[in-house]
Amino acid sequence: MDTDSLRNSSRRMRIPPLLGLGCLFVLLCSIACSSGEARPTQKVQSGDSLPFMHSIGVSTLISDSGIIRYHLVAEEWDIYTPASQAATWKFIKGLLMLRLDESFNVDLYVQADTAYLHEQTTWELRGRVRIRNVQGTKFNTEELFWDLNKHEMWNHAYMTIITPERTLEGTEFRSNEQMTRYSVANSKGDFPMSDAEDTSPVPTDSTQIAETTVETTAMPSPEKKRALSTDLEKAKFPSPTIKDLKIKQ
Repeated sequence: MDTDSLRNSSRRMRIPPLLGLGCLFVLLCSIACSSGEARPTQKVQSGDSLPFMHSIGVSTLISDSGIIRYHLVAEEWDIYTPASQAATWKFIKGLLMLRLDESFNVDLYVQADTAYLHEQTTWELRGRVRIRNVQGTKFNTEELFWDLNKHEMWNHAYMTIITPERTLEGTEFRSNEQMTRYSVANSKGDFPMSDAEDTSPVPTDSTQIAETTVETTAMPSPEKKRALSTDLEKAKFPSPTIKDLKIKQ
C-alpha cells in the first residue's frame, strides 16, 4: 500500500472531539441510572427560610396605637414572615428594651440575652433576664413571658425580687404589666426588722401619784399657851412661827 492510501485510511478513522464528549456523557448517565437508587431531597423547614429583614446595630422607637412606647436596642434584629402567620421578631444576640409612659419617661427597663416576639402578641425572654420597674424593684430570672394583649407577665422558673426593704425568692411568678403587683409561689426571703421598733410591753397606766405627808404640831390650850409663853420669855427664846413646822414630802 502506498503512502497516499495510508494517509487516507488514517483520516477516515479519526473521531471528532465533540462526538467523543457526547459519548462520554451518555456513558456516565447510563451508569448513574443503572444503580436504581432513589435519592429524595431533604424537605425545607420553615425555620430554614431566610429572614424577611435582617438588621445590625439597631436602635429604634416602636409606637403603640400611634404613641411611641418602646425604645429597642439590639445587636441583631431578624423578622420572619411564615406563610399565613404573623411576623416573628428574633433578637438572638440580646435585647435592651425601655418602655416609655405618656410623658416619654422610662417606666420599665428590660434586658435579656435572647428575645422573641411571637406573632406580635407575646414576648419570650431567655437567658439573663433583668427587669427594673419605676419603683426601683429589680427582678432577676432565666425565663419570662409577656402577654401584650392580657397585659400580664409570668414564668415557671426561679425568680429573685430585690427591693430596698427586702429580698424575695420563689417560683411560679405572675405579675401585671407594670410589675407593681405580683405573686410568687414557694417563696422565701429576708425581711429586716426596724431598729426603732420596741418590743417591750407597754404598761396600762404609767402615771404614778406621789403622796405628800405633812407633820404639824398640835396647838396648845390657852392656859398652856400662856404658861409656854412665860417659859419662853424666861428662856429668852423667840416664839414659834410657821417656819418651825416640819414638812416632809
